[in-house]
Amino acid sequence: MIIGVPKEIKNNENRVALTPAGAKELVKRGHSVFVQHTAGEGSGFSDDQYTEAGAAILPTIEDVYAIAEMIMKVKEPIESEYKLIKENQLLFTYFHFASYEPLTKAMVASKSICLAYETVEKADRSLPLLVPMSEVAGRMAIQKGANYLEKPLGGRGILLGGVPGTLPAKVLILGGGIVGTQAAWMAAGLGADVTIMDVSLPRMRYLADVMPANVKTMMSNEYNVREMIKDADLVVGAVLIPGAKAPHLITRDMLADMKKGAVLVDVAVDQGGCIETCKPTTHENPTYVIDDVVHYCVANMPGAVPYTSTLALTNATLPYAIQLADKGWKKAAQENVELIPGLNVIHGDIVYKAVADAFNLDYVPVEKYLVD
Repeated sequence: MIIGVPKEIKNNENRVALTPAGAKELVKRGHSVFVQHTAGEGSGFSDDQYTEAGAAILPTIEDVYAIAEMIMKVKEPIESEYKLIKENQLLFTYFHFASYEPLTKAMVASKSICLAYETVEKADRSLPLLVPMSEVAGRMAIQKGANYLEKPLGGRGILLGGVPGTLPAKVLILGGGIVGTQAAWMAAGLGADVTIMDVSLPRMRYLADVMPANVKTMMSNEYNVREMIKDADLVVGAVLIPGAKAPHLITRDMLADMKKGAVLVDVAVDQGGCIETCKPTTHENPTYVIDDVVHYCVANMPGAVPYTSTLALTNATLPYAIQLADKGWKKAAQENVELIPGLNVIHGDIVYKAVADAFNLDYVPVEKYLVD
């Protein structure tokens, strides 16, 4: 298979979809890998490292899309890339379709095959290609939240862990999944007073067992959320419904109850955000203020630590990429059912129900394309 790795062009996105080590694994299996010039530089990988691994370097993004049968990316294609995508081309990347209708319609129109990292799913319902970036984003949410609590950046001027004789900051985490768990570990390690809210009692029992004493659990419902945000200094939105739009747990009217200079970090922004006043921001302009509450809603948080993020992501994606390259997408999905929910759009049909439902578009069961 001919595999193309374009340079990411989303604002301040420095990750790359394939490391030189990954390129070498694909090349030694007989595949051709074409990498756009400087695609790996933001993550610390030079063109020379790719050529030493057996990949070829192409000068432009147009060249990469034109030659490739499978495109490997990190972030969803942006508008300038839509016209480059060909019929029958396999795109293997994060898409987050349910949060952006123009992207969904563009991929439908392209008649390409869109296999989304974020909906590849194991038998235990875990999301193996979302986990590494969720781990990074969860930890970064606290790092960034602590930063924006500083007065010069618009925050309350409170140190997350406090010092002897002062109370630590109160951190509220909405969602006890991978992002929420990693955020809780980081906040607890810094000495904050942490509460995790979730709707699953088994999950909260698990978290109560493994978390340190300064982390508490609480059932998530509208009443409890409204009460807890009144005292919160930092709120982390970490709610995910796989492939679907995130529910709004914090609504516009709730901001009036929050402390002046409190910080909201919405990690769910890729899926529409679990905070109603959330809108995607960039690393260049990461925050905005509504009702004296600082909002940090960067849609590609792990892009700020590209070396760590690229290695973590490609550790997870490469085994699947090898299967797709060796067998083609159809046979790979037939033989590895984890890939089936990753298929979101095929030849102009939306085959992932939550995406179709998000925009009231027609849904076609994926099985149509998996029968021989």
